[in-house]
Amino acid sequence: MSVKQSLLSAISILFLSTLVIAQQPAAPKPPPMEVGSATNEFRAAWIATVTNIDWPTKGTTDPAKQREEYIRMLEMHKKNGLNAVIAQVRPAADAFYPSPYEPWSEWLTGKQGKPPVPYYDPLQFMINEAHQRGMEFHAWLNPYRAVFNIKTTLTDPNHITRTFPEWFLTYGDKKYFDPGNKNAQQFVVNIVRDLVKRYPVDGIHFDDYFYPYRIAGKEFPDQKSYKVFGVGMSVDEWRRSNVDSIIRHLAIAIKAEKPWVKFGISPFGVWRNNDKDPRGSATSAGQTNYDDLYADILLWLKEGWIDYVAPQLYWEFGHKAAAFEVLLDWWSKNTYGKHCYIGLGIYRAGSNSAWKDPNQLPRMIQAVRNTPNMHGVIYFSSKSFEKNPNGWNDSLKNNYYRDPATIPSMEWMAPNPRSLTY
Repeated sequence: MSVKQSLLSAISILFLSTLVIAQQPAAPKPPPMEVGSATNEFRAAWIATVTNIDWPTKGTTDPAKQREEYIRMLEMHKKNGLNAVIAQVRPAADAFYPSPYEPWSEWLTGKQGKPPVPYYDPLQFMINEAHQRGMEFHAWLNPYRAVFNIKTTLTDPNHITRTFPEWFLTYGDKKYFDPGNKNAQQFVVNIVRDLVKRYPVDGIHFDDYFYPYRIAGKEFPDQKSYKVFGVGMSVDEWRRSNVDSIIRHLAIAIKAEKPWVKFGISPFGVWRNNDKDPRGSATSAGQTNYDDLYADILLWLKEGWIDYVAPQLYWEFGHKAAAFEVLLDWWSKNTYGKHCYIGLGIYRAGSNSAWKDPNQLPRMIQAVRNTPNMHGVIYFSSKSFEKNPNGWNDSLKNNYYRDPATIPSMEWMAPNPRSLTY
């Protein structure tokens, strides 16, 4: 059987039914700078592997050195008081584990399709090490990015873009799955189902890349699919329906395999601006989830398709277009009973006067704790902690995270048979 026939057979397993800156009001006074530690909250870091942002260090292809780096990273996070990691295991239709669908990642071995030598399974290793330290492990996948750079990426002969080129669209310097292609959607669903079935992950995590961020002057080239499948809908409605469809089917597939595995999305921090929708936030973001990325996060929360949302609030208090305090309040009112973990941009330390202030991050932690319907935070990204920016590692381990914390339970979830001790 050919590779193409094998993939078509796999696809048939399941069936798919179908930032303009404006002045905002002055920021209110921050909450009191209390020092102390909550004992029930999600405290995580994103570990990005695309272009070797966090792990492994670029050029480090020796498995022993990769494992040493990962363990040092986990020990740092554990010492700082974190209780979970969210590691990117599928950056661009590739894999940091042996996948029957996609080739080994170039950011793991230096060449796409090349396995680790000597061989090991990085994903199983990462999960085991996290669990041994009492930390949850969420597998982070990028849904639709297929080729990170069409000019420099050397794709493996069996890469899905070569096997089914008709499933893909080129936009800017990248190649993406066509979100309107049902076979492409099912391919992604099958990948997630396989990962959940074979690995003891605690969660499946998707970031903000559904339809790509707009490139000025360029329209996403999905007109052909729209003419075939978008009958009776506007382009925007059709694109949102495509994203809704895969989220729903991912939710079904994950819970069918292991009902205790959490499904979370980390969207761009602004759902919609309130000049377009009274339900939106008092912001003036140039691009938004709903209108530009075609991701209706509120629908997914309302329908119970996702278990947690982790909006990326990488702006400071009082930011003119998207103030942290404005968005924190907005998200607290729009969780639909699901968990909300706020994404904090620790990587911005020193980027401007606001982020040179050592109190910026502690204020955010305290604000999250003082806001209803909040369940913790996630930091972007892991590598940012290595130089102890603004002394924030010390702030966490000595003050805000000085006491261990359990991860808040989700009463709608099946119990996880693996017990964690923090």
